[in-house]
Amino acid sequence: MRRRISQAIIAITVTLLFLQIPAAAAESWPQWRGELQNGVAVGDKFPINWSPTQGIAWQTDLPGLGGSTPIIANGTAYVTTGVDDNNQLLAFDLETGKKKWAVAVGTDRGNKHRKGSGSNPSPVADGDNIFAYFRSGDLASIDSNGKALWSKNLQSLFGEDTLWWDLGSSPVLTKSAIVIAVMQSGPSYLVAFDKKTGRELWKFDRTRPAPQEAAQSYSTPVVVSVKGQEAIAVMGADHLTINRASDGQLLGKLGGFNPDQEKYWRSIASPVADGNIILCPYARGDTLTAVDIQALADGKGEDAILWLRDDLGSDVPTPVAHQGRAYVVADGKTSKGTITCINLKNGQTEWTVKLPKSRGGYSSSPLLAGNHLYVTQENGTTFVLGPLDKKQPEIVSTNTIEDNEPFTVASPVPFQESLLLRSRHKLYRIKN
Repeated sequence: MRRRISQAIIAITVTLLFLQIPAAAAESWPQWRGELQNGVAVGDKFPINWSPTQGIAWQTDLPGLGGSTPIIANGTAYVTTGVDDNNQLLAFDLETGKKKWAVAVGTDRGNKHRKGSGSNPSPVADGDNIFAYFRSGDLASIDSNGKALWSKNLQSLFGEDTLWWDLGSSPVLTKSAIVIAVMQSGPSYLVAFDKKTGRELWKFDRTRPAPQEAAQSYSTPVVVSVKGQEAIAVMGADHLTINRASDGQLLGKLGGFNPDQEKYWRSIASPVADGNIILCPYARGDTLTAVDIQALADGKGEDAILWLRDDLGSDVPTPVAHQGRAYVVADGKTSKGTITCINLKNGQTEWTVKLPKSRGGYSSSPLLAGNHLYVTQENGTTFVLGPLDKKQPEIVSTNTIEDNEPFTVASPVPFQESLLLRSRHKLYRIKN
């Protein structure tokens, strides 16, 4: 009897939690990794099985090269790409897959890496407007009808790009600003612009001592809460920093991620937060460090570290963090395709699933949708793992798409009871 009552209470609690989530949340995916930047979808009825001949609601060709993950706002999907030497923001109708409009935003810088492009950063949306950012340094605000509202070039304002490879850091939104992190060899910074006018609100010097390529970061900042205030957490140049969102003031910093001063420990995977814990992948996928955000802001330095693991990690895919768990996709030479669920409080492994051996790599970040984890390989194959409430989840399905040419680097995006997948050349909507 007690067990039944407990189960009923749990069911009611879960229902109430879902009721507290605005319905619009399931209708939008306003930035890379979603509303909370944690890679977690709202809802539980997402497709599990599909193929080139099954489950594809529509597919549409994408012009040019781009690695950005789509975002969703106001019933429209937005992606960036490089076309005819121009950076472009494209808008697609979610019901039909037809292109609504395209806007040029500066000159495309092409790609330095075979997996990359000048359009790797994902756009962001605040409900009214879309903000697109490119490797050329071009940043623009565009309304939902495709009208450019303001634009500027960060490299013209603050100096040329010195990254060895293609820009990967996406912009993030706070209540009043769009914030961009530039972390490279030489002068690095965080800068915030007013969303409505494009006026510079503040700029923070983030140059940190780090050897050679270790000074460079391709990760995306994450918005966290510090004593009820918005803050920006950034991982790169062997440091985690936390800045107040309103004025850029440094609230806390933590170094020591590269104790042996390795030259090539550039940062690609982004930090991810769950409550008061921020998880930092580093060391080319060899370490994971969990940090207490409030303790770091209180000046506790290394004492803010909750745990450190040097036996697993993720180099490119950013982990999912949700309800005290983290889901990590390993992409190293010896660990490639190993999925690990970790308890965020103590760092202990709860379960591990090994995907089939393959030459294909993993650049896409995983998606937690319903009771399943979605992991997309560079050839466009998506593995679905679950159920996640089991002691030992399994591979539920292996799903392919028509465009299986490397390199798919965008992450899957949820919309209502469907998924968007961006491959090298196409955009797909997958639906039950």
